[in-house]
Amino acid sequence: MKIKKLETTADSRGLLQVNVVSSANHFPIDHATVSIAETDEPDQTLEEVDTNASGQTPEVSLPAPPLEYSMEAGEPRPYQEYTLKITAPGFEPVLITGSEVLPGVLALQPVQMRPLDMGPSPSDDILIPDHTLYGDYPPKIAEPEIKPVGESGEIVLSRVVVPETIIVHDGVPGNTSAANYYVPYKDYIKNVASSEIYATWPQSTITANVLAILSFTMNRIYTEFYRNRGYNFTITSSTAYDHKWIYGRNIYEDISQIVDDIFTSYLSRPDVKQPILTQYCDGKRVSCPNWLSQWGSKSLGDQGYSPIEILRYYYGDNMYINTAEIISGIPSSWPGENLQRGSRGDKVRQMQEQLNAISSVYTAIPSLAADGIFGPATEASVREFQSIFGLPQTGIVDYRTWYKISEIYVAITRMAELN
Repeated sequence: MKIKKLETTADSRGLLQVNVVSSANHFPIDHATVSIAETDEPDQTLEEVDTNASGQTPEVSLPAPPLEYSMEAGEPRPYQEYTLKITAPGFEPVLITGSEVLPGVLALQPVQMRPLDMGPSPSDDILIPDHTLYGDYPPKIAEPEIKPVGESGEIVLSRVVVPETIIVHDGVPGNTSAANYYVPYKDYIKNVASSEIYATWPQSTITANVLAILSFTMNRIYTEFYRNRGYNFTITSSTAYDHKWIYGRNIYEDISQIVDDIFTSYLSRPDVKQPILTQYCDGKRVSCPNWLSQWGSKSLGDQGYSPIEILRYYYGDNMYINTAEIISGIPSSWPGENLQRGSRGDKVRQMQEQLNAISSVYTAIPSLAADGIFGPATEASVREFQSIFGLPQTGIVDYRTWYKISEIYVAITRMAELN
């Protein structure tokens, strides 16, 4: 229901979709109501929309600043901030302040609602601070890009493994009052990338920055950096020590899709086993020789540089892209080729069984006969799954879709076991 209309031009609007789940089991919440207002005028509702059976609102077109604002550093702010009020029968209401909408891209705002029968709890309200390219954050404290691993008693993994989750300490390492959050690995990378760069930038620039974030994070995981110092977390949310991760913030569809495509990747140098600690800075307020410059990488992307060319421009010609050997917590690895109409075999059957389990929660997905034959019904179910989870609706199970099906299947079956 439209309440108030703001005049704006077609090229200065962005899209927002809100995804609402229960904090008890992460199941989607149908018929949740989302009221949207500009954060500067929180009492002036622009839009009011309801979620569907998959817990999703329609994509809402909203005013956003002109595209050119995100192409140069400094003022004015390149995104519009929105305040969201979410209500649903049987759940505590949620207020999100500062959801960021950029022009021409789809912002995805996750929401977890607490069931009333779980009893009183601290407020679930979320305040999203400024984007790191616009706000004031401390610069990264320089570290060696390769960590010594021969010290007595130091824990170092034998292989590079993509974890299911990482523990994010929401503060500087020594802040014992800061909360620790268990965050799915891909969700963490998507959050950081959406907090550190603009989704309006060239795809090659986004990919290069995501690779730097992935490699830095994998170095922290591989070397057990913080655990070796007596801490009980994987990484912090401090820009002085690690990356900016923001609890409850929105991400962007194009960043999400890039992460889904390359989440097993990291950066390597010859004869170095560990992922490289690829540090970076904004390149405008802070300079960092031999590190990636975020604004500089944007300029290189504009000039047509590929992701690896951007990375080598900053880190040197002997940097290359590697792939993790193991992905934790998945039932089975991608078969190595797309599954599509006409495909047959055990991998098809396994995928069908997983989609059936998912369809018990996301009821818009048609259930299937798990016969190992990829026919029109399987294609329709895959297409609906892709629609719900922000993937291109091809009806083909490619690398990205296979691992997204695995991810959702594992989450649903795990919650069913807990309940």
